[in-house]
Amino acid sequence: MSGTSLDGLDIAFCELKYHSGSWHFDLKASKSLEYNDEMCLTLKESIYLSALDLLKLNRDYGVWLGEMVRDFIQENQIKADYIASHGHTVHHRPELGITYQIGDGQQLANITRMTTICDFRSKDISLGGHGAPLVPIGDKYLFSEYDLCLNLGGISNVSFDLKEERVAYDIGLANMILNYITAKINLKYDKEGRRARSGALNKALFKELNALAYYQLPFPKSTGYEWFVSSVAPLVDASNISIEDKLCTAVHHIAYSIARDVKKYVKGRNRILVTGGGAKNTFLIQCLENYLGELVEVFIPDADIIEFKEAIVFGLLGVLRIRNETNCLKSVTGASQDYCGGVFYSPV
Repeated sequence: MSGTSLDGLDIAFCELKYHSGSWHFDLKASKSLEYNDEMCLTLKESIYLSALDLLKLNRDYGVWLGEMVRDFIQENQIKADYIASHGHTVHHRPELGITYQIGDGQQLANITRMTTICDFRSKDISLGGHGAPLVPIGDKYLFSEYDLCLNLGGISNVSFDLKEERVAYDIGLANMILNYITAKINLKYDKEGRRARSGALNKALFKELNALAYYQLPFPKSTGYEWFVSSVAPLVDASNISIEDKLCTAVHHIAYSIARDVKKYVKGRNRILVTGGGAKNTFLIQCLENYLGELVEVFIPDADIIEFKEAIVFGLLGVLRIRNETNCLKSVTGASQDYCGGVFYSPV
């Protein structure tokens, strides 16, 4: 798994079992590989590549994925049935019928000598869906003890049951805006939100961020880096406040926008599971708790679940693909039907 926050590559070795009417998982080994500066910049700027250069990056990134997974297998003396790979999203424009994740599955399969399942999103787009988010079926099957599941990656997304159907969507900003701001002072991220905590909320920028048109759209909906570049970055760049004040304002905005959406749908006491890199930002979590109030109990799991939940879920998506069972829900993405997605690549 590689997400929009560009933290790195997450690899999870999982055992998944179905018994007594429900799915269970055991995370047996895991590793997070931080991208070096060159890789991070390459992936960040890949949105601007020509078609030919993007295809070349797809191949090269697939080779790199294969080498990293092969090394992980050897380090942990793993015997696995298959690889399920999300790849890294470069283009996500569902309104144009386009989504593209790099990481050539054939290269991955050849290098690891293992059957690889990838390209989980294209089928959804072809059925009129947003191609995202895909994790909610894992929330439903593996983390059903929580009323809501919130992921704080580059983008914030949430899933929950509404009228006996699972719904999910990208709420909006999360780490993407924070990392964009810290990059201006050559920091990859604001550890625990310390710099943000030292800043002050700027009402003008807070109001502008809260008023972004995307937040008014009904779900199902999804967004990505293109939206950030066109609609968010200009607001951040136009503000002449300090870096600390920008971070503080961004954190408040993230927390406020999440709470604004969650409060529309919760009734009574609810438990919300928070994962993704943003779960480690203690200032963000405190702000979120403040905006949510007593209606929602925020639950932060152990570090392995925070970091590897999405990788674990893509393992489940692979299992469901092998079993030819539904692994994407139309109630989540807006597709015309539930379906079983993912493309097989066999080693040669």
